[in-house]
Formats: sequence, C-alpha cells, structure tokens
Amino acid sequence: MHALIDHARSFASREGAELSHLEAGQSPDTLFLSCSDSRVVPALITGARPGELFELRTAGGVVPRYSAVHATGEAATIEYAVEVLGVSDIVICGHSGCGAVTALVTGADLGAVPAVRGWLEREPTVSSAPRGSGATVPDIARAVQEHILIQLGTLRTYPCVSARLADGRLRLHAWFYEVHTGRVSTHRAGVEEFLPL
Repeated sequence: MHALIDHARSFASREGAELSHLEAGQSPDTLFLSCSDSRVVPALITGARPGELFELRTAGGVVPRYSAVHATGEAATIEYAVEVLGVSDIVICGHSGCGAVTALVTGADLGAVPAVRGWLEREPTVSSAPRGSGATVPDIARAVQEHILIQLGTLRTYPCVSARLADGRLRLHAWFYEVHTGRVSTHRAGVEEFLPL
C-alpha cells in the first residue's frame, strides 16, 4: 500500500498538465467490460489514456440479465455508456486463469463466499469444458472463451444495445487476454474461433 500512496502523492506533479483537458468531461469511444481480476488492466492492455475507455469490471466479467424493474449497477453502467456517452464499441474481455469460470467448471465449493456463489449461479452453464477437478488449463481457457460469448449474448438483449446494433451505431467485440503472455485474441465470427488481434 505504501508504494501506491507514494505514487498517488506524486501523480499530479507528473501527469497533471496532461489531464487538464478532462475537466470539461468525458467522451470515450469504447466501453471495456472485464473481470475484476487484478492482473487484467484495460488501459495497460489497450494503451488507453484517461478519458479513452469507459470501464465496467465485475467478478468473472459477468453481464447480468437486463431488467428495468430490478436494475443493477452493471446495467446502469452499460446503459449510460451507450445512451449518454454514445460509445461506438463495446469490448468484453475475458482472461486466462479466470477464478470465476474455474469455479463454475470445477464445481468449487463457494460456501465461504455466498455473494460470489449467488452472482455466479445466475449464469448460464459453460458447457464446452470437462467438469470437475480434472479440468486442465486449456479446458479452462476454452471455458472462459465460451463464457465471453455467453456474456456477449446477454449484452445483445439490452434494449439500448440491440437498438444501436440494429442501426449500425455500435459494434461488439469478444477478446481473450492471456495474463501470462500479454497476448490478446478476438473472436472471429466467420470461423467461430478466437484468433490473434
């Protein structure tokens, strides 16, 4: 924590002049949805500067089902990005070694973290990976990729998203980030695979 505090104390003297334009507001082009995992740093992955990415990070990168009656902070963030900020692109970025997807695939006991269990139990089942403790690293990677596509499907059901997709004002992207190599792959719809960007 001390290193973080030291950096925060000196941040304004290093970066302040370059940030002054942000006082007028924000106009990011991209909403970046990812897992809360500390190894996933959207600005580092993309090279984005302050004001260029609108970020939403959740446990497992989960996009909850849309409900106007039972609104969630995640739905509000997506709606704000699309309707108010007018983002033209949404990236859903999953990652290797995702703890949430690993728990879903292996059937991990989440009794000690009931909120996490409840959050993940709302998820459609990832079906492509072998179940149980025998799941391998490649199995988990495939499961994460399937999970990303499930979240993309859920995102398409949001009224604001479906309307902008229909009129061509919005594009969706599914990315897979390898935390141990830094490689990013994107889903190619024509071949139904994740291939290097």
